[in-house]
Amino acid sequence: MDLGRKAFPRALDLKSGRIELGHGAGGRTMTQLIEELFESRFANPFLAQRHDAASFPVTDGRMVVSTDGFVISPLFFPGGDIGSLAVHGTVNDVAMAGARPLYLTCGMILEEGFPLADLARICASMADAAAAAGVCIVAGDTKVVERGKGDGVFITTTGIGIVPDGVAIAADRARPGDAVLLSGTLGDHGVAVLSRREGLSFATDLVSDSAPLHTLVADMVAAVPDIHVLRDATRGGFAAVLNEIARESGVGITVREDAIPVAAAVRGACELLGLDPLYVANEGKLVAFCPASDAERLLAVMQAHPLGRESAIVGTCTDDPHRFVQMQTSFGGNRIIDWIAGEQLPRIC
Repeated sequence: MDLGRKAFPRALDLKSGRIELGHGAGGRTMTQLIEELFESRFANPFLAQRHDAASFPVTDGRMVVSTDGFVISPLFFPGGDIGSLAVHGTVNDVAMAGARPLYLTCGMILEEGFPLADLARICASMADAAAAAGVCIVAGDTKVVERGKGDGVFITTTGIGIVPDGVAIAADRARPGDAVLLSGTLGDHGVAVLSRREGLSFATDLVSDSAPLHTLVADMVAAVPDIHVLRDATRGGFAAVLNEIARESGVGITVREDAIPVAAAVRGACELLGLDPLYVANEGKLVAFCPASDAERLLAVMQAHPLGRESAIVGTCTDDPHRFVQMQTSFGGNRIIDWIAGEQLPRIC
């Protein structure tokens, strides 16, 4: 009997079929899942090598690698799903080093009983997001856990990219006097996910900002090669990024409340739910630190990009041995922006 790649008695039932333990057991059932669902959607010459370790060429520059896990609930939300989110989040982590993302790997942990139709939808979304970002999914892994011991799908992705020579972006490079720039409105992703999870409805549709930021970063680096720091404001939001950079660079940071863009719908939802937009997660916004003399030029480049049209200069770095992050409020006072205690919104990435 032919046990080759076509030796499957019937095609996967992508309409009503469900994940079984055999899909992670290493046998023919698992091979069929990989070939008919993953390989068919992620197809590229590197993945077609069918090795546990992909082989690919590299170019001049420094290699960057980043790994991230995605456990969002719900799996599908306004503006995206766990599949596109996994691609965008990992592409962005690589891009925040000033790198051009090239390749991704993908690990899937699936729960027994998960609908194949939903998995196919997630894979199609990942494939579309990867194609749009210009990256290839070159290797992966599949595991299945027993019913009740998972939560549908968990995805782990690793991204690989190349930083051009002469670019040195790092969390410890912020300096007193640096300008702080934000690429757009805060809180869109976290509030959109929460609205779907809790079945909330608002007068205005709330949509995640999930997006790949590497083309925006490329334009920024081309215009201002001496960008000191880049960070995407994901878990912990804008506040977490500011505190992280203040700690790593040994500086204080002061931002202006009136300068920080927040969409009216998000602001209203946060007021209703008792949330602070500064701490709500984003998946398509970045924070940049650069010399003050370069700030206006960098801002113009950011605002010219589709993902940076609402960019703003929102603050400055200060010489502060305490490394405090402060906000000048709309009422003329100051308040400390501290690290978040616990998790304001769980399972949002």
